[in-house]
Amino acid sequence: RCKNLSVSFWNSYWMLPSDVCGMNCFWEAAFRYDYVKTHPSEKMHLAVVACGERLEETVTMLRSAIIFSIKPLHFHIFAEDQLHESFKDILDEFPYEGKINYTLYPITFPSESAAEWKKLFKPCASQRLFLPLILKNVDSLLYVDTDILFLRPVDDIWSFLGKFNSTQIAAMAPEHEEPRIGWYNRFARHPYYGVTGINSGVMLMNMTRIRRKYFKNDMTPVRLQWGEILMPLLKKYKLNITWGDQDLLNIMFFHNPESLYVFPCQWNYRPDHCIYGSNCKAAEEEGIFILHGNRGVYHDDKQPTFRAVYEAIKNYSFGDDLVHSLLQPLERELQKTTHTYCGRIYKVFIKQLTKSIRDLYARRSKG
Repeated sequence: RCKNLSVSFWNSYWMLPSDVCGMNCFWEAAFRYDYVKTHPSEKMHLAVVACGERLEETVTMLRSAIIFSIKPLHFHIFAEDQLHESFKDILDEFPYEGKINYTLYPITFPSESAAEWKKLFKPCASQRLFLPLILKNVDSLLYVDTDILFLRPVDDIWSFLGKFNSTQIAAMAPEHEEPRIGWYNRFARHPYYGVTGINSGVMLMNMTRIRRKYFKNDMTPVRLQWGEILMPLLKKYKLNITWGDQDLLNIMFFHNPESLYVFPCQWNYRPDHCIYGSNCKAAEEEGIFILHGNRGVYHDDKQPTFRAVYEAIKNYSFGDDLVHSLLQPLERELQKTTHTYCGRIYKVFIKQLTKSIRDLYARRSKG
């Protein structure tokens, strides 16, 4: 029923009195219910690496994580020194004391090879490879690129940790669903995971298992631990890799496929899933769970559907009514993008978002 609702029917569908939606007292009551009564000691850890002009993009990602998530979040933000003060000023103004904590870290690589790691692919991108070695007291972690937007609670992807079998240490989504447009299976000059490779923009990690595991490899018959295998892999393949640290992860899980849990494509939905026609069936059925605007599509006019979602979340003010201040304006903007392949299926972009908002208000009403 809700799939075909037009914007004009939102008020009657949600059946929320206008004097309740957006009221500060209601928001704060919901906060107390959602984040104090429900597992107050359980915390989800989310890491991001931000360099260059990625401040705004990173903050928008963090905002999307905060809007719907239930359990408390701890953000681990790795950023260039000149960005630290800006992050602190912005995050300290977020109105969710108790729901979120954050720690800022400098960009650091092993001293003997720092220059080589920093210039691999994009500046600072390889930092994510060293998170298990830096965050030694963190058991599990969700790493995301700065150009990620959460359209449902972080809790839901975090729950995949409980689905890992005894050998799995991390989870990622395939790089492509359709091999005919796949990059790895057509162009890669190195081993890669599965049929089309994996994308590391969303990576869920059991870091305790990662630190303990000894990895099979094609450099030595001796299995190596995470901290021992990274530099030898780089030395062997640095002339053959295109996508930097993501390629190294593909090589690693090619030799250790039993260690990877694979997400369905709606958990890492990128322009490649719709620019040549829709090829993520799970998203068509359930909606997009995590949007990944890689290749800068949030900031140009090449994919206006992706940009519309980004702008809607960036401009949303915490505490405002999510239906009138986020969902309705977004749908109006998405309807302007139907001249593109992604725009033709724009309802896929709001299907899960609609459900997330409905579920959030339902949780509040119970409180």
